[in-house]
Amino acid sequence: MAEDLMRYDLLAQEALRGVVRASLRKVMKTGLPGEHHFYIAFDTRYPGVRLSERLDKKYPREMTIVLQHQYWNLQVRDDEFEVELSFDNVPEKLVVPFNAIKGFLDPHIQFGLQFETVKVEDQAREPEAAAAKPAATVEPAIAAAETAPVGEVDSGRVISLDSFRKK
Repeated sequence: MAEDLMRYDLLAQEALRGVVRASLRKVMKTGLPGEHHFYIAFDTRYPGVRLSERLDKKYPREMTIVLQHQYWNLQVRDDEFEVELSFDNVPEKLVVPFNAIKGFLDPHIQFGLQFETVKVEDQAREPEAAAAKPAATVEPAIAAAETAPVGEVDSGRVISLDSFRKK
């Protein structure tokens, strides 16, 4: 098989992360339309992720947040977003780089994307240097949330990404 010197895997992943970025920007400007809401799973160890020490201890590798009814001060930048949520009635500010995101789901329409986190060194490399070993793949996935019914989901509740995966 020919070597992928273009690194289409990284280009596709970047494009699909743009869907997440654009969705969050739309919500930042106009709020969540209709019954849309988002589950966003991310790697808590990824460089640039910022969360409280309390949450860091509780979720040492991965966590999922829900943007539905109770979120505040959503700010979306080119490379990250920040949002305030309540966890056990304690307000918390989180900053999440887009490259730390592992999954994005809008269960209202059963639209989901699943990602491998992008290694920091792969972001900086030129395509020619990174061609030997693909760092990440993209698997768009339509997943049904197997958690509580939508009306019963607590916006500050953290759930495992496994609940989105097909079994």
